[in-house]
Amino acid sequence: MSMINIKINGVDYSVPSGITVLEACRYANIDIPTLCYLKDINEIGACRICLVEVKGARGMVASCVYPVNEGMEIQTNTPKIREIRKNNIELVLSAHEKKFLSCIRSTTCELQKLAQEYKCDEEKFVFSPKEHKEPIDDSSVSIIRDNNKCILCRRCVAACNKLQGIGAIGVVNRGFDSKVSPSFEVKLADTTCINCGQCIVACPVGALYERDDTKKILDAIADPDKHVAICCAPSVRATIGECFGYEPGTDVEGKMVSALKKLGFDGVYDMNFTADLTIMEEAYEFLGRVKNGGVLPMITSCSPGWVKYCEHYFPEMTENLSTCKSPQQMFGAIYKTYFAEKLGLDPSKIVFVSAIPCTAKKFEVTRDGQDVDGIPGVDIAVTTRELGRMIDQAGIDFKALEDEKFDQPIDIGSGAGAIFGATGGVMEAALRTAAEAIEGKPLEKLEFDDVRGTEGIKFAKYNLGGTELNVAVASGTANANKLLRGVQDGTYNVQFIEIMACPGGCVNGGGQPTQPATVRNTVDLKKLRASVLYKADSEKLEYRKSHENPIIKKVYEEYLGEPNSHIAHKLLHTHYVKRGK
Repeated sequence: MSMINIKINGVDYSVPSGITVLEACRYANIDIPTLCYLKDINEIGACRICLVEVKGARGMVASCVYPVNEGMEIQTNTPKIREIRKNNIELVLSAHEKKFLSCIRSTTCELQKLAQEYKCDEEKFVFSPKEHKEPIDDSSVSIIRDNNKCILCRRCVAACNKLQGIGAIGVVNRGFDSKVSPSFEVKLADTTCINCGQCIVACPVGALYERDDTKKILDAIADPDKHVAICCAPSVRATIGECFGYEPGTDVEGKMVSALKKLGFDGVYDMNFTADLTIMEEAYEFLGRVKNGGVLPMITSCSPGWVKYCEHYFPEMTENLSTCKSPQQMFGAIYKTYFAEKLGLDPSKIVFVSAIPCTAKKFEVTRDGQDVDGIPGVDIAVTTRELGRMIDQAGIDFKALEDEKFDQPIDIGSGAGAIFGATGGVMEAALRTAAEAIEGKPLEKLEFDDVRGTEGIKFAKYNLGGTELNVAVASGTANANKLLRGVQDGTYNVQFIEIMACPGGCVNGGGQPTQPATVRNTVDLKKLRASVLYKADSEKLEYRKSHENPIIKKVYEEYLGEPNSHIAHKLLHTHYVKRGK
């Protein structure tokens, strides 16, 4: 790496060549405020908040796009710079609906924070070119759009286009009439949006948020005639602490369980259990396809955003999808049948809730093929953010809670189930079970390191019992597109594929706690959050393979019989729709 010499605020620094002024300042531990900038995703210099002075340049420059060069002299914090930044923030505020106290992003809004730091007058520019309020688009079962709060930073557009390769939203019209919208201003529900929510976690303000279903839960808990149970996805325990001031990568499972019990749930359970159940069904489905000449490559189906993407963009490959329901849906189905019988519960009086990192799970609840004899498996899906708000609004002091354990009899999950929340985790979990089924003996090494890591696309080759198995893993649907195009044109020869809609997997899901650009640009959230799951697998949990989970064994012995049995298909498998574009 070649280095160049520059001055920042009169101090000499040596920084890598080829970087921007913004990056150079961060090398020097000098923070320049940004609003539209997201590293590698949205680097357009549109908001003009990151302006700095460069000696010899004509006027001020946007530091997020201006490259450094040898001998450059930069000023980042002069009175003139601060005054211009303040004016620019006030101009942004002029077209922004300023309901800060009631906004869902109050205290986590990046614009609000900048306005406070620069002591802005929010009424300095009171004009607005809009003659009427924009209607709120609440057509989607997952995502709400409020253009009255949009600041045209385009971060959501970049996330939808670059990370996901979808383009369900973009900037339409010109000048004062510019706004973010689907093409032809149709409703979001009428587009090919996959409900992934990456637009929400990219948004710096409250213009995008998930549909809030917490009132449904609280009403059910207050109903003495209802039995309300909740299961928690693996990655929620790795992230919900961020809602309460914990550093990313903190495991708060025990406090989370304690908080849920204080909210009044009749049962608090670990979704790692049905992650294990998914592996049993999926691994044996794969082995059956290999043995009986079924459709290959088989592709995992536990990410509902990915499933909807496949239905829209690769309808010809829906036959490649595993027919397994997701762990969320399997839990609801098995709870309202097998466990309802064990616990003496009337399934019609059970309200089953899932706590998930994913806005697409809200859509999944509404899909056909998810019920059992007309009774929905999961009634309500809530994101990590919603769960955090429920706990906060109930006056529960999260940090002061004593750790508690999940409720029996569904309190055991394996390490294989835990790593489901990270990209590559589903593949690794399936390989642990499939390999031992093929070879008929315990694995000497349980870690399948080649499918780990946060790269967008990963390939690996394994020899299992004399059979060569080629696998691939992709996260983010833009990467899924590249991978599947390669499969279709013969570039990639693989038999088993894991795809997750969100880059990095569920730990980076669209329902996870929002983090400001100052964190997203400098911290590898995917890696930190995933480390919680891998640590649970290697250090915390007694069982590390799905097929060794004693509750899983008992469910098959007493109820399901064997993986892919008739009753297992009835309860735990589903079908898909060829939607097309």
